Amino acid sequence: MPSCLSRRQLLVLGLASLGVWGMGRLARAQSQIPPAPVRRVASLTTLTADILYRLAPDKLVGIPSGRLLEADPRFQGITRLGLGNQPNLEQIVALQPDWVVGASGFHTALAERLQALGIPTYLTQVDSWAALEATIATLAAALGADPDPLLREYGSLLPQELPPVRPKTLLLVGTQPILSPNRQSWAGDLLERFGADNLTAALQSQGQFRGYVTLAAERILEANPEVLLVVNPEAADPLAFFRSRPFWNQLQAVQTQRVYGFDYYGLVNPGTLEKIRAACEQLARIFSEG
Repeated sequence: MPSCLSRRQLLVLGLASLGVWGMGRLARAQSQIPPAPVRRVASLTTLTADILYRLAPDKLVGIPSGRLLEADPRFQGITRLGLGNQPNLEQIVALQPDWVVGASGFHTALAERLQALGIPTYLTQVDSWAALEATIATLAAALGADPDPLLREYGSLLPQELPPVRPKTLLLVGTQPILSPNRQSWAGDLLERFGADNLTAALQSQGQFRGYVTLAAERILEANPEVLLVVNPEAADPLAFFRSRPFWNQLQAVQTQRVYGFDYYGLVNPGTLEKIRAACEQLARIFSEG
């Protein structure tokens, strides 16, 4: 398993890619959409690369490196532009794209440099399901593509009805410190859409991550969640892990065996459309149990 330091570094980079820090300099860099249909588009995030490919595969000329796309045969032969947090400016320019799509906050400085070179750049902030739908619609419009089939396909993943009882739920994004999403995040929004009573939904962030709050152990004991969701758990069996830990083993969720491990991608960072699908299907199974 990764060390605590490396796990935290990955979390910091991942949350930064979602734009969970303040908006800062984004106004100049996030709203450039070419007036004519785009012919060549480069993506700096895995999620927008996936969306762009689904909408117009022949127009996608550059994508980020990384494991989420490397094994996907659809992306073979498409130029890699470096890791999402370190895209290569020279490679992007050499592709002569009509448009570059990245993430707000994460790619703001690069977007300003690209715009200074005359390359329109659009920065997304997918921190809710509504933002995902808006992103799909915006990208489709720029490409001259129809967004409706994709919107219908992924909209069908959401439950038609919420469960009659909303279980008290705690989602652990990290345990050192204990980090959990409020409703101003992709994860928090997704929990509410599946009927979870997210115990940290209304809490305001006092730390570096907008949309995420740090918790003290005493507060968790007082709330006593009925469902515990653990992102990238440290052990293969998260239930056994928390049963063996003081304080955690006192929680109702642990005592009733309602502890579930989740992939970071899909639930915290959307990652790709298929990662979103997997997270939605897992949430549907958990919260249909009542």
